[in-house]
Amino acid sequence: MAAALRPLLIDVGIPVGSYYLLRNAFGVSLWLSLALSSLGPAVRAIAGLLAERKLNLLAALMLAVNLTGIAVSFLAGDPRAMIAKDSIISSVIAFAILGSVVLRRPLMSAGLKPFMTRGEPRRTAAWDRLSAASPRFRRLELLFSTIWGLVLLAECVARLVGAYTLPVTTMVWLGTVMALGAIAVAIVAGGAAAGPIQKMIDAEAATS
Repeated sequence: MAAALRPLLIDVGIPVGSYYLLRNAFGVSLWLSLALSSLGPAVRAIAGLLAERKLNLLAALMLAVNLTGIAVSFLAGDPRAMIAKDSIISSVIAFAILGSVVLRRPLMSAGLKPFMTRGEPRRTAAWDRLSAASPRFRRLELLFSTIWGLVLLAECVARLVGAYTLPVTTMVWLGTVMALGAIAVAIVAGGAAAGPIQKMIDAEAATS
């Protein structure tokens, strides 16, 4: 399991963790925290292109999110703009996920696969076979990413509207509630695709 989760930890966990550590523990400025936490994803994305001629989607996504954050971090002086900034940054993730669906390279599969296969070689091989040969499995992968992309995009829109219509003191805590609520909704709604995916992997692994 640890080996299966390693790419997710390196490409997402470490950049996010380093950002919050620099920002909250050491008081580093917003743009510098984002810039420093972008170094890892940038190196990973470039290394993937040079070594494998293949873009590391998770690393590229984190880099895009951080660069967007750096750009909008200069919207200073307006508390509503600073609240809206979080929505703008989050929307990059939503559009990236939906864009990956259009390209038929579902981004959320990178996070779903380790949990579905539990790092077991037989289940991982079953996922790979189904992803390569089963049209139904591919549709379910695309559906899972579509659900997450749409839910996160809806949360971004709601938070942006709230930033300019609700009191700032309300949005300070409500923004966090919205984000956590969106993740909960995406997890539950994503079960419509994750459930059948797990059953297909169970059946495929049992025959191998």
